[in-house]
Amino acid sequence: MSRIYLIAGLGADTRVYNNIGLGYEHEVIMVDWVEPDLNDTLITYAQKLIYQYDIQENSVLIGNSLGGVVAIEIAKLIPVEKVILISSIKTSDEAPRYFKLFRTLPIYKLIPGKVFNSMGGMVKPLFGHMSKEDAWLFGDMLRKSSPVFMKWAMYAILHWKNEVIPPNLYHITGDKDLVFDYKRIKGATIVKGGTHIMIFDKAKEINILLKGILKK
Repeated sequence: MSRIYLIAGLGADTRVYNNIGLGYEHEVIMVDWVEPDLNDTLITYAQKLIYQYDIQENSVLIGNSLGGVVAIEIAKLIPVEKVILISSIKTSDEAPRYFKLFRTLPIYKLIPGKVFNSMGGMVKPLFGHMSKEDAWLFGDMLRKSSPVFMKWAMYAILHWKNEVIPPNLYHITGDKDLVFDYKRIKGATIVKGGTHIMIFDKAKEINILLKGILKK
């Protein structure tokens, strides 16, 4: 039985995996975000999650968006069986060009943390079309996210530097993702019509891909 850890994205929680089914032959562990120290890097934060959730060697890590970046950092610290990214990036070279703009003009630093929690309507168009139920869930996850974590995570991912790709890494992304452009991503399985939130509306296709990867 594989032990599988599911890590959500920025502004989300493990409910983002509601439509993902991995079968009863796996032990699935949901990883909730823990509050960071302001001086944490993604490396030190990954260490905290390893300790908090007793993440063991030869486990499988599945990360959505920011969760994929954190999964990369965990896999650099302990040998895992597989790393699976969904709507994410695996190196800083794959980061969008607008990251450089936000590093140069860090406007997000001027926005109070609590304001991020009420910006669902503004950022939703970037994530793609959602059903009424998924749109409600998206907004609820954002509203319930920690403002401290949100501001820390934005800085951390904008300044993430990584060139190391862990072994046994699998990457799934969509060709309609407006957050992470699939044209900048190498070696990924492309989901046609998949947006940044395709884990909701393309779950059936993603489930098939995940089951195939887990059998390898």
